[in-house]
Amino acid sequence: MEGVKKRNPGQDEFIQAVHEVAQDIFDFIEDKEEYHEAQILRRIAEPDRVVSFRVCWEDDNHNIRVQRGWRVQNNNAIGPYKGGIRFHPSVNESVLKFLAFEQTFKNSLTGLPMGGGKGGANFNPKGKSDSEVMRFCQSFMTELYRHIGPDTDVPAGDIGVGAREIGYMFGQYKRITNRWEGVLTGKGTEYGGSKMRPEATGYGAVYFLRNMLEKDGQDIEGKQAVISGSGNVATHAAEKLCQLGAKVLTLSDSDGFIHDPDGIDQEKIDWVKRLKNERRGRISEYADHFTNATFHEGKKPWNVDCDIALPCATQNELCEDDAKALVENGCMAVSEGANMPTTLEGVKVFHEAKILYGPGKAANAGGVAVSGLEMSQNAERISWNHDKLGEMLTELMQDIHDKCVEHGEQDGYIDYVRGANIAGFKKVADAMLAFGVV
Repeated sequence: MEGVKKRNPGQDEFIQAVHEVAQDIFDFIEDKEEYHEAQILRRIAEPDRVVSFRVCWEDDNHNIRVQRGWRVQNNNAIGPYKGGIRFHPSVNESVLKFLAFEQTFKNSLTGLPMGGGKGGANFNPKGKSDSEVMRFCQSFMTELYRHIGPDTDVPAGDIGVGAREIGYMFGQYKRITNRWEGVLTGKGTEYGGSKMRPEATGYGAVYFLRNMLEKDGQDIEGKQAVISGSGNVATHAAEKLCQLGAKVLTLSDSDGFIHDPDGIDQEKIDWVKRLKNERRGRISEYADHFTNATFHEGKKPWNVDCDIALPCATQNELCEDDAKALVENGCMAVSEGANMPTTLEGVKVFHEAKILYGPGKAANAGGVAVSGLEMSQNAERISWNHDKLGEMLTELMQDIHDKCVEHGEQDGYIDYVRGANIAGFKKVADAMLAFGVV
């Protein structure tokens, strides 16, 4: 860890991610000399490559704008690099290295042949016209296309990159290369996308939550849930919770959160989807439309009494004090829909309280799992129906849960973080050993 800090000065998110994995891996590899001789931990904490590039584009007022883009290809020991593209002002090299590192183990847990990567730009699509977003995406892909391919690196969407952005980038890739190939996932179903992909991350987080509760002799039905975020992951997590009989109380965005004591049912979830996807509005409007709800500006939902919590917004959104508030208010289970939304101090609180805690690399792996299935469908030129994909997603999340239990159960308590880290690491590390020093 000292070496990681020296080699990556100022990259706090990346250092945090490596530390979170390493603290579980140390004990696991202590008596396994082959991993030490091959310096697997040292090598796995160094990305294969980090590509940085300039992205120039013209806004609607004919001003020339300049952003910075990246693609971090972390590890391809078990398959092509796979991971999303994020457009947000907070994007920097540290954030993308942390996401690519996490993605390596998440993809390993799915059992599908996918390595770990992540990319993005410090571009903010909020408030931009469709034409401006299109010009930026085309410029971004004009550089990125050199570094990706269906057997090399397959990006997808993430924060700030939805169906619109994927469409623009795929169109530009096809235009430049004169090839139609499955080089991006999260595509529209009209041009090679997979059914179930929009729902997969949110649904998968709820399936993982259900698996944890069932292992503990509990059930989702009748539970009160708090959710952060109001994008694709959060709304579909809310949707699946409602279908399973839970009561969803909160959603949020960067302005604050709404609390609806009546419960956020399917009709209200559909309204939020239209608000965010079509009007690109703010969650505060929910409280204007549904008058029993209240909006809490600049605050997070973790002080609301609940049984279960799903952080589905962004990294490090749930800190030590938030975790303590959840535990004190009776929360029995947390399932992460976002990537590393809980700080190390918050995770420690959950472990000490011995509540059920599903880390993002396991709980939100449903999204990349269905992306992997989209790659298979593109390769075979076929399309599976919604029911088949739903069954496959359910089975994949059960399998991930079982791997976490296998490696994380100690003295009657299941440490899902330890289980996910060890199970994800072992597959990648063994593949690296097979390749020799490369």
